[in-house]
Amino acid sequence: MKIAGIAAEYNPFHNGHAHHIARTRDEEGGGATHIVAVMSGCFTQRGEPAMLPETDRVRMALAGGVDLVIGLPLPWALASAEGFAFGMVSALDALGCVDMISFGSESGDIATLQKAADCLSTDRFAQLLRYHLDYGISFPEARQRAVQEIAGTRTAELFSSPNNTLGIEYLKALRRLASPMTPYTIPRFGAGHDEAYPLGDTASASYIRTLAQAGRLLSAAPFLPAASMEILAAAAAKGHCPADTRLLERAVLAKLRQMSREELAALPGISEGLENRLYEAISTAGTLEELETKVKTRRYPLTRIRRLIWSAFLDVPAGWEIRTPPYLRVLGMNERGREILSAAKSAKAPLITRVSQRSLLSEEGQALYALEARAADLYALALPAPLPCGTLYTDGLVRMD
Repeated sequence: MKIAGIAAEYNPFHNGHAHHIARTRDEEGGGATHIVAVMSGCFTQRGEPAMLPETDRVRMALAGGVDLVIGLPLPWALASAEGFAFGMVSALDALGCVDMISFGSESGDIATLQKAADCLSTDRFAQLLRYHLDYGISFPEARQRAVQEIAGTRTAELFSSPNNTLGIEYLKALRRLASPMTPYTIPRFGAGHDEAYPLGDTASASYIRTLAQAGRLLSAAPFLPAASMEILAAAAAKGHCPADTRLLERAVLAKLRQMSREELAALPGISEGLENRLYEAISTAGTLEELETKVKTRRYPLTRIRRLIWSAFLDVPAGWEIRTPPYLRVLGMNERGREILSAAKSAKAPLITRVSQRSLLSEEGQALYALEARAADLYALALPAPLPCGTLYTDGLVRMD
């Protein structure tokens, strides 16, 4: 048995994801016999509600070739690339039985990505990063300049591509955890991340979400496996897709207007007085788009601002994202997934397969579980036909055999 781990959002699961899984299983590729995916829940790393509910995305993953799906808790799902990657790798490492972590990248070359990851771990990089940040440029730009001075232009250019950047953060997390998991990468297939147009039968998840928001769901069919399209269409017919941020807009703005500068300053990802800029913008913005426009600068990119806004609305505390998740919530599995769980006897964190098991968690774990449950209840109001409260407690484990 060779178990591969995948970090995913599957928002939604498309042909590119299916290709990644096929290459991970291919004997000439990763050679995995079993695959476990750690998947973010109701909110995603780009700072917005997921396109459709967690349970539907779990079904897509299982239908698409994943054997076991573990949830990535909210504080890591809404973190920067570094926190997001650390949460993903920590969860896979905590299972104690995963042999390798498989991810897509624009580079497709582990040695090149590892060189960049090694660079980020040096004292020299930390010094140069601070030097460039002091000039008021964004973190991504400062990071790229620092890497260029240490390792040259070719290595620095890796950070121009989002999947390379995440892959480098996965490698950095593996080192931090001293994890025995072996990294494996495949070149990203088809349309690029956030690509505005499809390429053949592949399209970016953002393009597919744009089609769904425009009411053109059937136009997405060529870019999705048949099972994904069926699940997506069924969710849409029930009013469970696509989630629309505008349905939560006034609630988010109302929450933000009640927050003090001190409360904003305590948000995860706040630094360098950004809370003051955010506080002033909140006092006058009448829409989320207006708020984002008022706060965004060259130094503070849009995705960072969106993550801050949703962290504030959902009461996500700072500090979780630098720690390892206190539990592993199992969302779905097939027969091979049960075999993975059997192999995870020495897991480093409690495995939660039933809601009743949350009472056995530490105080910290129970607080996190309650936070995730509240976030799911609020997410439900972003759906065309809102779900009732308590889905995190009532939705059972998805089983597919």
